[in-house]
Order: sequence, then C-alpha cells, then structure tokens
Amino acid sequence: MHSGGSDTSRVRGCASFGRHTPVESVLPMAASDMHPSGFASRSELVTFMMRLRDLISSHDLNGLLECYAENAVMISPVFGEVKGLEAIARSWHTIFANYPDWSVNVTDVLVDGNRVAALGSNSAIDSSGWFGLPPTGKSISYRAVILLTFANRKIARDERLYDLPSLLDRLEKLRIEGELRLAAEVQGALLSRATHIGSHYEAAADSVACRTIGGDFFELIDLSSGTFGMLLGDVAGKGPPAALLAAMLQGGFTAEAQITSRPAAALARMNHALGAKSLDARFATLVYGLLTPDGHFLYSNAGHNPPFIIGHAGIRRLTVGGPVLGALPEAEYLQESVALDPGDVIVMFSDGVTEAEDALGNEFGEERLVALATAHRGRPAQEIARAVLRAVSEFTGGKPPADDITVAIAKFQ
Repeated sequence: MHSGGSDTSRVRGCASFGRHTPVESVLPMAASDMHPSGFASRSELVTFMMRLRDLISSHDLNGLLECYAENAVMISPVFGEVKGLEAIARSWHTIFANYPDWSVNVTDVLVDGNRVAALGSNSAIDSSGWFGLPPTGKSISYRAVILLTFANRKIARDERLYDLPSLLDRLEKLRIEGELRLAAEVQGALLSRATHIGSHYEAAADSVACRTIGGDFFELIDLSSGTFGMLLGDVAGKGPPAALLAAMLQGGFTAEAQITSRPAAALARMNHALGAKSLDARFATLVYGLLTPDGHFLYSNAGHNPPFIIGHAGIRRLTVGGPVLGALPEAEYLQESVALDPGDVIVMFSDGVTEAEDALGNEFGEERLVALATAHRGRPAQEIARAVLRAVSEFTGGKPPADDITVAIAKFQ
C-alpha cells in the first residue's frame, strides 16, 4: 500500500464497518504506472472487487477460482501461506464447508497501481469452532483487510489481515457465556422451586440471581424423622466463585441434615470445613432451622439477616447463633427453639430483598417486607414467596437486581 497520505490513515484507523456503498480511493500514480493490473480502469477494478465479494458470499467456488492466477499465493492467519490454484481451492472449500453461511461485507476499496486494499468484515455462525476453540453456535463478525496484488486481470497474491484480538476476545466471551448458562441450569436444578408440603407444614423458596449464576442458595429438606429442614445462605461476592462455594455449602448442609438434629452443630462443622479451605472469598452468612411435627422451630443463625416469624403474638426475629461462616474456624454457635402456633409463618430472606433500591435510591427495607408477608400470611407459602419477589421487582421498576434476591417461606399447619 501507498505509505503516505490520508488514505493510509483510513486503513489503520477504521474502527467500524457499516453496510454502505464502497468508496474507491485513488492514490497518486505516475503516468507510466496507470494500469499495471491489466484492467482498463480503476472503476473496472473496483467492479471486479464487488464481483469477488458476491462470489465469496454466494460460495461460488468455480467462479471464485477464475479470479486467481494459476500460480497465485494466498496468505492468511488460518491457513498460513498457500501456493497454487489447487491449494487455494482447498482452502476456500474448507471455509465454505465449515461455515455454510460465510459472507463478506466490503465497505472501502483503495487502489494503488496493481495493488488493492479491501476493507470490511467477515461473518458466519460459529458452528465448527474458530482457531482451535470449541464452537459457540453464535454469529461471529470480525473486521478484515484484504490486500490483493493483480497481474493480467488475475489475483497473483491474496493476503488477509484479521482483527484477531477482538475476534478471540469475542469467542472467549461467548464460550464463557455458554458455560455460565450451563452452570445456571445446574444451579437452577439444585435450587428446587417446588412447594414442599408435609403433614405439619408447607414451604416454598425461590431466588433471582443478579448475574447468570448467583451466590445465594437455599435448601428445603424433608427428613425421614418427619422433621422439616430449611436453610438460606448468602456467599460473599458474586459470579462463578460465589456460586461454586454456594453449591458446596448447600451440599454440605444437605448431608449434615441427615447426620445431626442440632443446627448449631451443623453450622460449627461447616464453619470449620470452610475455614480450612484456602479460598480468598470464603465467607458466607447462613441461617438453618428444623421444624418438628409438634411445632417447634430449632434454628441457628450464622451472621445472616435475621429471619422472622409472623404469629398471633406478633413478629419475632431469629438472631441466636454466631459469626459468619469462614471467619473464625473454631467459632461456636448457639441455637434457639421457638414454639409455633398453627398458621405461623417463617420468613427467611437475603439482603438482596431488603436492600433492593428504587429509582430514587430508597431501599425496599425490612419493614416493607414484614408488612407484605403479614398481609399475605393467610395465603399458601408459594404465593407468599411469589408476592415478595413480585413486590421487589415492582419496587425497583423491573431493573436488573444489583444483588441476588432470595426468599424462603414455611408455614406451620
């Protein structure tokens, strides 16, 4: 390419390629250099480039090969240096076979004697994988500069420059998004949203993650003894690390529920196990309780937002327990037993509920949550849980949550 003038800066500084009519940029040449490409005029050369674009987008391999000289050379980041018409044919066939919807968009054509720079983009569905990466199944588009050298109206040299950093970055993001969607499906399966109904209770829980996967978790456990267990926790941080730790804690407490009938002992063991892990963000708040058939709720709270019981005697907050999990490996936890009356409602929630903000920065708050749960106290547990999530969404104007929002409801029958 010509090294001076504004046209060269256009090649280097092109930040985006829209779908507009290509512009022919004519660079100064001496009279003796007028048409070394073999074309009658620059306009005819630009027309050839548009035909080349159409042949590529229509996957017309035979027509495409007619544009190359017999001994042409093609250089690309994908195939390296390819020499000869047969080798070039194989490279185009590979592209078309792997990407049936491969297309090109040319936005500018710059001419300098027998050399042409075509600026534009390539696009296709990533169905076969790019540069050794697994396929994402998503549409991929990346900027490209094609440098062609002509001789006797044929392409003698085809050199391609791709915006590989942005392409690889996009592919990596799509790969991560795919893995996160799969992780979200797994997490959704772990966080069962089905209503649990027993002889002396009914319960329901649900969670809305602020990202694809969240750090809040819950578990509703039907024990063989007839006791019903429920827990709700919140891991410090967000994203995959928090979700992995949440899954570990959830699974650990599911096992602990089968071993011990003392919530405080379960918290102490999980706290010790968590403290022994070499993790940077290993802290979690959690509340765990057991509801017996005779109406006693035995619980322990590890630094979590105090759940509350809505009963005939008013509101009672559940604060007994100890520090957050992972902070003090040898910490001890207390537990408390609360007697329930038929119709009493236990409400567990994460701080994503009470700290949700409206457009003015006002928080949803615990008072609003208590009033809402009290107003719906006579409804089934699942309806109460839904009412809470719906109220939070309406309060925030439906905007994406800044933190995971989780609620668990249990009613003593």
